[in-house]
Amino acid sequence: MFEVSFYKYWSLIIFLFGLCFFIMSLFFLSEDYLIFMDWEILSVNSSLIGMTLLFDWMSLLFMGSVMLISSMVIYYSDDYMMTDFNSTRFLILVLLFIVSMMFMIVSPNLISILVGWDGLGLVSYCLVIYFQNYKSYNAGMLTVLTNRVGDVAILIGIAWLFNNGSWHYLYYNFYFDKWSYILCLLLVSAAFTKSAQIPFSSWLPAAMAAPTPVSALVHSSTLVTAGVYLLIRFSDLLSQFDLSFFLLLSMLTMFMSGLGANFEYDLKKIIALSTLSQLGLMMSILFMGYPIIAFFHLLAHAFFKALLFLCAGLVIHCMNDSQDIRHMGMLVNQLPYTSTCFGIANMSLCGLPFLSGFYSKDLVLETMTFTYFNLFIFLLFFISVGLTVSYSMRLIYYCMSSYTGLFSLVSYSESFTMMYSMIFLGFMGIFGGSLLSWLIFPFPDLLLMPLECKLFPLLFVILGGWLGYELSFMFMSESIFGLNMNLVTTFFGSMWFMPSFSTYMLYSSGLFLTNNYIDFMDMGWGEYVASKMMGYYFVYLSKMNIYYQNNNLKLYFSVFILFFIVFVII
Repeated sequence: MFEVSFYKYWSLIIFLFGLCFFIMSLFFLSEDYLIFMDWEILSVNSSLIGMTLLFDWMSLLFMGSVMLISSMVIYYSDDYMMTDFNSTRFLILVLLFIVSMMFMIVSPNLISILVGWDGLGLVSYCLVIYFQNYKSYNAGMLTVLTNRVGDVAILIGIAWLFNNGSWHYLYYNFYFDKWSYILCLLLVSAAFTKSAQIPFSSWLPAAMAAPTPVSALVHSSTLVTAGVYLLIRFSDLLSQFDLSFFLLLSMLTMFMSGLGANFEYDLKKIIALSTLSQLGLMMSILFMGYPIIAFFHLLAHAFFKALLFLCAGLVIHCMNDSQDIRHMGMLVNQLPYTSTCFGIANMSLCGLPFLSGFYSKDLVLETMTFTYFNLFIFLLFFISVGLTVSYSMRLIYYCMSSYTGLFSLVSYSESFTMMYSMIFLGFMGIFGGSLLSWLIFPFPDLLLMPLECKLFPLLFVILGGWLGYELSFMFMSESIFGLNMNLVTTFFGSMWFMPSFSTYMLYSSGLFLTNNYIDFMDMGWGEYVASKMMGYYFVYLSKMNIYYQNNNLKLYFSVFILFFIVFVII
């Protein structure tokens, strides 16, 4: 029982810390106060090694939210990882993960950011390969190698900041010269790898090989939001450049993942694609120039997405570790409490009025309506919101409602430890959005628009729900899409063939070519031209002879015609 108490003990400590940070952030916000700490560790010949910490309302609020979610996830893991042989190692890895995130949040210095940034990448690799099999190993390699691209971008950014004499990016956010654009590009590419935007999206669904509590942590508030948070911190620098291309990429990420989730049958992958969709939403509103709204959606999304993953974990446990939603159905009768929390999280994700997600999502859509971007961006935004509701409705139909699954090896039991951890997240899924909107925006902006613009988001939510319900009744063999249009289904379902481009394409052709090349070079020209030439030629002639002597009538006729033509020409 040592591990069990250990999990709960750490959960309580992290929860209390999170509460303290949350309350401190409110004080800092109301007083417009911040603390900048510079700790000089070592000074040699006027070169100093120091650690810098920045505590303002944003970093404290984010740290508080991460710690509150982490405490619930660790409490939940107590039961989830109970039968695991290495449960103590799992706890240590999760704690390391949280510490890396804290480093990243409070650093106003690009080098100390790299410590947390790299820590997140490495610990996430250890967690993804936690279940030691080939699938986990491949997913882990894809995750860590994609994230290395972002690490390299940060390293080059550090080298670039040598020009300015300090790595405190806070000083240079308003400092603009013709080279600042390079720093901007490096930061955006680093954030794109960490937050899995196009063309780096394929690692995020692959990272689902990790245990479900890790997925809840990674996909709600830690690893994937690090990129968004970095860009929010650098938003003053970014606002000086034209970001419309990056806006297009993040919009397409949002659209692609929403579309892909409607064709997916793996429960965890659907939720992972929905995370990708929300990250696209945060990034796009950030590139439009509204970092505080992006931060607000980041926090609101973190709470209900963590709840969604925890519910999914319990459902998978009950389904004898099967993640296929076609095996589920009618769970609302067997798991009433989990189904309630699942419904709250799903509806909040859809942006149902007066739940947590509604406040941030509606604000994003209304702000976007007020910007000067074109009709394409406008429509893509609203269609993506509709697709979110579509796959959420499909999920509820397959898992919770009257759909009857195929699986018979089930053992329904709601664990009290798992249920307790969902209480706080369920509460935040309902009230978190309104609470945060009152705190972060003490003086709200007044957005006046015609009635049809105001009701547009609600209309797309309703249309998306209807589409999702209709799609649930369609089978793969039906004529609208499916086996008749196999390529289209595969294209949409595999994130526009992105995993193939980022993994298989890199090594499949290359391996074949290099094998042939080595073979050719090893055997040498003489081997091919002199020694084997006659042998190959005689084999070819004998094959022709066999084919000819097969009493093939058409061959005789064709040879006769050929000879006749040659004779006539002569």
